[in-house]
Amino acid sequence: MLDIKFIRENPELVQAGARAKGISIDLTTLLKLDDKRKQLIQEGDTLKAKRNQVSNEIGKRKRSGDTVTDLIASMETIKERIQQIDTELKDIERSIEELLLTIPNIPHNSVPFGTSPDDNKVVYQWGDIPDFDFHLKPHWELADKLGIIDFGRGAKVTGAGFPFLIGKGAQLERALINFFLDKAREHHYKEVMPPIVVNADSARGTGQLPDKEDLMYVVERDQLYLIPTAEVPVTNIHRDEILQESDLPLRYAAYTPCFRREAGSYGKDVRGLNRLHQFDKVELVKFVHPSTSYDELEFLRQDAEELLQLLGLPYRRLLMCTGDLGFTQTKKYDLEVWSPAQQRWLEVSSCSNFEAFQARRMNVRFRPAHGGKPEFVHTLNGSGLALPRVVAALLEFYQTPEGKVIIPKVLHPYTKFEVIG
Repeated sequence: MLDIKFIRENPELVQAGARAKGISIDLTTLLKLDDKRKQLIQEGDTLKAKRNQVSNEIGKRKRSGDTVTDLIASMETIKERIQQIDTELKDIERSIEELLLTIPNIPHNSVPFGTSPDDNKVVYQWGDIPDFDFHLKPHWELADKLGIIDFGRGAKVTGAGFPFLIGKGAQLERALINFFLDKAREHHYKEVMPPIVVNADSARGTGQLPDKEDLMYVVERDQLYLIPTAEVPVTNIHRDEILQESDLPLRYAAYTPCFRREAGSYGKDVRGLNRLHQFDKVELVKFVHPSTSYDELEFLRQDAEELLQLLGLPYRRLLMCTGDLGFTQTKKYDLEVWSPAQQRWLEVSSCSNFEAFQARRMNVRFRPAHGGKPEFVHTLNGSGLALPRVVAALLEFYQTPEGKVIIPKVLHPYTKFEVIG
């Protein structure tokens, strides 16, 4: 969330940032509540000082044998009002907190303004888009023919969007996960294996609540949430902690299954592996010093892009416009891999900077080396990478006229086979 002091000092900037993201906010009510909060605090402090004065006066009168009945009555009146103020303050602070959770992060000044995905800016493209001299099969047809992914039985057992990976399909998935994690370790990310369910505080900390609750699966009996991404548990790993400046940057990599309801998804975009309700992903998370967070975003993005280059998959990098920027992000890159059979780009990674937005919600700070008041860290995360569309692109890009699939050499030590089919 944003700092209430920052909002008070920069209301036009905050309002403009929300408007650029297409989000309506109520700053008037928020600032009125903050004014009331300040008034109550001031009144409470005045009454507490008065209470101390009256208490001292009662002591003096008792020692001199004078009556104190009037002062005791005055003390009771002051005590009752202080209790009323404390109750009012709790209610107001709760309302302020609820309103603060509805105010989005402000886009970085390098983010292009836009209202739709068409306004996202292609800033880089890698790899040649090849011409194939035979008819390409989409990955769902290849997977069915090769017997490596079973969408039908997955739908029978659970529902649409929950496929079985079978035989070499499962081995390919596991190979990619291990490959991604090994590369992350080479770039000094510490591997963690986090919980795949989280409590409401964790979901609120990273911004899934109250913004994206409709997209999450809920374990209602225990009020737990299946994670939509490892970002949620891993970013919360240091919630309510004060780190040392010398600890920064902290880099974590985590493989998890991810669960997303994807409410309202339909049409060709959900064919095959294009959009699943359960999928595997390796997530990269960073806790960094505020002065380095935008440099760290570029390093994070490079780490994700390297994986696509090593796999030999053509991709492009998008700088997301304000209207396609998430509630919590200040700047985001999307990486999209080319699907030759579908003739379209498929998103496989988002790399984002949140500045102190998540850290303030989670109360993650660091103690400066030179001393002084603890400061909020900046948090970043990126997919390194999401598996389903990478697998889809691999199957389509490396298919042969005979309907086989060649495995990229970089994966041979992991798969222990060189071809599917």
